[in-house]
Amino acid sequence: MMTTQPLDSCATLQWNDQFLLGYTPIDQVHEEFVDLIGQMQRAADNELPPLLTQFSVHLQHHFDMENAWMLSTDFPPRQCHIDEHAAVMQSVHEVQALLVQGNVTICRELVEQLAQWFPKHADQLDSALAHWMFSKTMGGKPVVLRRGLSLR
Repeated sequence: MMTTQPLDSCATLQWNDQFLLGYTPIDQVHEEFVDLIGQMQRAADNELPPLLTQFSVHLQHHFDMENAWMLSTDFPPRQCHIDEHAAVMQSVHEVQALLVQGNVTICRELVEQLAQWFPKHADQLDSALAHWMFSKTMGGKPVVLRRGLSLR
């Protein structure tokens, strides 16, 4: 079996203010997502199976929660968002099966793809959901304060 090395800590996905969307339940579940991806990026090969299992459980809860909000509030662009969740979940399950067979490389590839996918997904799809949910629960738009941004 080929052994691959975890990434060094400077290349790992890390939570920062850029990921804040202003709806606390989404921000909290996203922070957990980012933390788990970072753990898998830094993990030794033998640590990946339990981490991927933990991540899969997190992801199912994460997606079920967002999907339920979209359905219960008639979020307009819900179907493409729900479909994307289903595709990601299917990929995770497929990689879990391959990892059980010893394919660590495919697991590391999945983790890297998810680290690249998440910021775009959060910025494009989840930000709209966060605004929608904030509006439904608080009657307005969220205000997000981010540290370290330069104003032009």
